[in-house]
Amino acid sequence: MKQEYTITVYTENQIGLINRIAIMFSRRKINIESLNTSPSEVHGIHRFTIVINETEEVVRKLCRQLEKQVEILKAYYNNNDEIIWQELALYKVSTDQIAENVKVERLLREYGARAVVIRKDYTVFETTGQRQEIDKLIKFLEPYGLIEFVRSARVAIIKDSAGFHEKLKDFELSAPSEDVIENEYLSQADKVFSM
Repeated sequence: MKQEYTITVYTENQIGLINRIAIMFSRRKINIESLNTSPSEVHGIHRFTIVINETEEVVRKLCRQLEKQVEILKAYYNNNDEIIWQELALYKVSTDQIAENVKVERLLREYGARAVVIRKDYTVFETTGQRQEIDKLIKFLEPYGLIEFVRSARVAIIKDSAGFHEKLKDFELSAPSEDVIENEYLSQADKVFSM
């Protein structure tokens, strides 16, 4: 059964990587609901937060495919119960409408909003929260002349995680393996050239 998953991908900061990641989703006909990229807690490592609606089996396979990319260090997937997440939203409304028809103090308290910009022609409010909370404020403001609305991509932290920097330290401390891992591409090229 399809449900919402948040995929967290730790990568090196390389030009063109976001394009290659997007292609992996489009080839599989998976729609990206939300995409955020930012530096992580480890210098030089970036974090992609990607939200999709899919089955767990598809998400698991997708994460394995992502990890095969050279610049991708690790990909995790979690459902909404396993993460702490927020989105940011900005709402632009007519200042006259708000001043005349709405008790702004009540609006700010009830919806956790704050005024970011107040001008004669419009006021911009900001709020953070889960999508349902953000949508409630949209419905409330629509009758008062909602001029513009924008929502950020999801930012998320995995609840049961010590952080990627701890995993990276463990990886660096582990002894190198004696096993030789053959590069599939190179072995195919060797076969062609040996013919």
